[in-house]
Amino acid sequence: MIIAGPNGAGKTTFAREFLLRQTHVFHFVNADLIAGGRSPLRPELAARQAGRLVLMELTRLAKDRKNFSFESTLSGRTYLRLLTGWKAAGYQITIIFLSLTSPHLALQHIASRVRQSGHDIPRATVLRRFQRSWDNYHRLYRPLAHAWSVYDHSCVAQNET
Repeated sequence: MIIAGPNGAGKTTFAREFLLRQTHVFHFVNADLIAGGRSPLRPELAARQAGRLVLMELTRLAKDRKNFSFESTLSGRTYLRLLTGWKAAGYQITIIFLSLTSPHLALQHIASRVRQSGHDIPRATVLRRFQRSWDNYHRLYRPLAHAWSVYDHSCVAQNET
């Protein structure tokens, strides 16, 4: 299962609640949490390494035939090859996309998260990824999914992201 959406959509918060209460998925792979564990004071310094570790962990979980979930903005093509292989191996691909009405709202949610000691994301990165995330979801990733849902997360309180 992929928890997807633009930066600031509340993917991690959603995953923590949803995966524990609504699914039988116990393995949740998250680059931001890995980066925070490797460099708690400056997680951005460990972001690249965390991304590599995510790919390694996802590959291991799939090889071991575990049920797992991960989060992504889907703003790139990183997961296409993996998803195609997992689907061919019999995995059911489910995508939950948490949408926001605007990149401005994403920036507000991120600012709120930072005020609560959460991680920041550069404005230019948020703006670059925002539309690409939605476009890639529709054009590249959704066609690979067995099931998908879109939730408008625009009205979720800022302190929940």
